[in-house]
Amino acid sequence: MANYSSIPANEAADESMELTQRESTVSDQSNPLFNPQKYLPALALITSAFLLGRYSSSPVGDASPVVLPETSITQLCKVYHDSPIRVIQTSRSEPSKQWKDVGCIHLEHRGLMTSSEDSSYPAAVVNVDFKKVPFADRTPILGFGGAFTEAAALNYGSLSEEGQKAVMELLFGKDGLGYSLGRTHINSCDFSVDSYSHDDIEDDLKLSHFDNLVSHDLQNGMVDMMLSATTTLMNSYPNEEGLKLLASPWSPPAWMKAPREYDEKNATHASNMTGSALPVCLRDGVGKESAYAKSWALFFSKWLDACEYVELIHKNHGLDFWGVTVQNEPEFAAPWDACAYDIINEGDFIANHLGPQLKSSHPEVKLLMFDHNKDHMVNWTTHLMAADHPAREYIDGIAYHWYAGGLDRLLDGAQGSTNMHRTVSELDGLDVKKDYMILGSEGCHCPSNGYAGGDVNIAWARATRNAHALLADLAAGSNGFIEWNLM
Repeated sequence: MANYSSIPANEAADESMELTQRESTVSDQSNPLFNPQKYLPALALITSAFLLGRYSSSPVGDASPVVLPETSITQLCKVYHDSPIRVIQTSRSEPSKQWKDVGCIHLEHRGLMTSSEDSSYPAAVVNVDFKKVPFADRTPILGFGGAFTEAAALNYGSLSEEGQKAVMELLFGKDGLGYSLGRTHINSCDFSVDSYSHDDIEDDLKLSHFDNLVSHDLQNGMVDMMLSATTTLMNSYPNEEGLKLLASPWSPPAWMKAPREYDEKNATHASNMTGSALPVCLRDGVGKESAYAKSWALFFSKWLDACEYVELIHKNHGLDFWGVTVQNEPEFAAPWDACAYDIINEGDFIANHLGPQLKSSHPEVKLLMFDHNKDHMVNWTTHLMAADHPAREYIDGIAYHWYAGGLDRLLDGAQGSTNMHRTVSELDGLDVKKDYMILGSEGCHCPSNGYAGGDVNIAWARATRNAHALLADLAAGSNGFIEWNLM
């Protein structure tokens, strides 16, 4: 058992906190400093430290009483050896600092101690055992990559031919990152110039007017960018499988969507593709008899057919759509292109429509659920992968995003590691198939969380935080990581 004999001080009191010895006893209620309720939390934790063990042979009870600040104290500092105490945490208030020191009140040394007293201590130590294979019974890492959005394609298209080749080599070539995964959007996304759909003919439930050339994606350069990436990767790694692409929808056509609360009274459907009705965006729900849910599932199949057709007419190595997700960020009725599902409705949509449709028309394509922040991935896993859930047989894995939902965004990527570990643990108990995937499908730093500007130090801090999050995910059992916009 680890020994505990120190208590962390609140950061706000780092510079002003003093340890003073009080001669007065607890029974001296006439003393103006006496306030039993004030010291109950500290006394409880000191008692816990005594019961859990002692740091040295000197009994804790022999130390003089310690007066602690009124601030809340939440946990004991761990002490494993006879070295100065060191506590580190990722910084939310200063995102340009990857690690931040936290002072500790140590009951033996009687003082506030931080790493500044001994600069030889590193900010973090990572011990790696390369002989040990983690998660040996699970599918190996698929790879890493980024997203082919309309914005990325337009930026790519603005470069000279020489510039485009350089970008492809940097991202997918042997002398570059060697990315082997990619993600793109079905219909428009929040990084499109405007909302668009491949079938805007109202109530075309059989999708007879579906654009089999996905013309918009050809015109904006997305298809060309994906084909160039495929060629570059295949030329660099001819013995590998090639580029694996994941597709995600942001929104169905407006005519498939239920009216939102701000649409016109008596409207039969949403007026556009942004936002979403709750708890599900589709017009008549996701029950077995839902005509719009059935048509939306067919839309996935038609889109995959169109990409295969484009592949043939380009006579290229091909676009390998390895998988699709049910919906980008289903828990968020975003102000951009969106379609909300709660956990029950996404499960029903998979079980009643999307799962059977893909199994029939594209059985080789993987289906990943969720595709949202780590906050609720455990709940979605235990619910949809339960042995008796009808959607389970169609689900090949879970996609997740690195954002810290509901927080101040300063720790995007760092939050949620515990949920990753819990998800893997739950999957073991749920007896899922061994090739079940846990895939990081989107991650990026938002300017609002302190990473804006061209300062090289901030850019480096951004890179280290990205690496930190990526390594933590892999250590927890992730099968890969896909960045957001490639450029």
